[in-house]
Amino acid sequence: MVELADVFRRFAGAYLAAHGTAMPASHRRAIADIIACRTEALGGHLWRCNHCSAEVFAYHSCKNRSCPKCHSEQTQAWLDRRQAEMLPAPYFHVTITVPEELRPALRSNQRDGYSLLIKASAQAIIELARDQRFVGGTVGVLAVLHTWTQQLLYHPHVHCLVTGGGVSADSRSWCPARKGFLFPPKALAKLVRGKLRAILRRRRPDLVLPQAAWRKPWVVHITSWGVGEQAVLDYLARYVFRVAITNARLVTLDDQAVTIRYKQRKSSAWLTCRITGDEFMRRFLQHVLPKGFHKIRYFGLWHPRNRDLAARARLLLLLDRPVAPPTAAASQPEAASADDNTPNPRSTEPPVCPHCHIGHLLLIRRLTPRNPMGP
Repeated sequence: MVELADVFRRFAGAYLAAHGTAMPASHRRAIADIIACRTEALGGHLWRCNHCSAEVFAYHSCKNRSCPKCHSEQTQAWLDRRQAEMLPAPYFHVTITVPEELRPALRSNQRDGYSLLIKASAQAIIELARDQRFVGGTVGVLAVLHTWTQQLLYHPHVHCLVTGGGVSADSRSWCPARKGFLFPPKALAKLVRGKLRAILRRRRPDLVLPQAAWRKPWVVHITSWGVGEQAVLDYLARYVFRVAITNARLVTLDDQAVTIRYKQRKSSAWLTCRITGDEFMRRFLQHVLPKGFHKIRYFGLWHPRNRDLAARARLLLLLDRPVAPPTAAASQPEAASADDNTPNPRSTEPPVCPHCHIGHLLLIRRLTPRNPMGP
């Protein structure tokens, strides 16, 4: 199976030689981390089976947010924390896409451009939702930035998870959205466009932006996402920690190019395309975010300063929610995932040997990055 690290090992040297002097530090770091991820370069732990004596090397992950092999534990821990904050209400999925004319400016000014895009999108959603014609209350907004298409082309857009209702201005009642309707997409598109233009003029008056971007209609999609916490978790797992491309979509690799799988939007059919090594590196690295940039942000009811208001909303919703009897499935502990057999040195139970499947692995020693294979 081809991995992203294999592609980087093949083409990164030539790419760095050609473009290294102009590359941001975050791009260099992503290349180094992904190549070293789960190899002896980062150190790890040595385990031995107490039945067949097989040795298992478990190397550390790089934890770079652009790496497709990392973040499974981090994602689950984050989802667990978010589950406690979710409201028992319907949800909507809102996608806001930047027009082509603005994309060069955003790519050249990522830190300011992305932050202001997320802020303008969330503010527009909250402002429209407070209108008495639609929701009439303050909604919760979780915004996630994405910048890629299936073929790794530059396509900045914001995914927003929005509560299907909000707290009234007097904080005394819950105002539900209409079934399957939040507000008109065209109204949101115009408001986001106007807000982003105003914020950019105020914060970055030095930017010269094409006027065509403010005259053409922006693309906005609003979809009813279902009811309840499970719908929220499905959304979060699908969008929040996604990277530009996963190892599963890498098909073949040779000395000149890499072939990837992508899904065509209109037909939903899986196709393949061949990309030269230099072009693949360029496409992937343009989606590496600046160091310290937060691509996940919270607004409205989910803003940290509104925790009391969110708690009130939860109480209002629970008072109107019928109590369901506990099911047998809910009372049983969830089975551990069998997808990742990497031993965890912090686990209280010894892992089962992946070779004989009878014995258990015992931790022998820690492998340091300087001497990864031990004495």
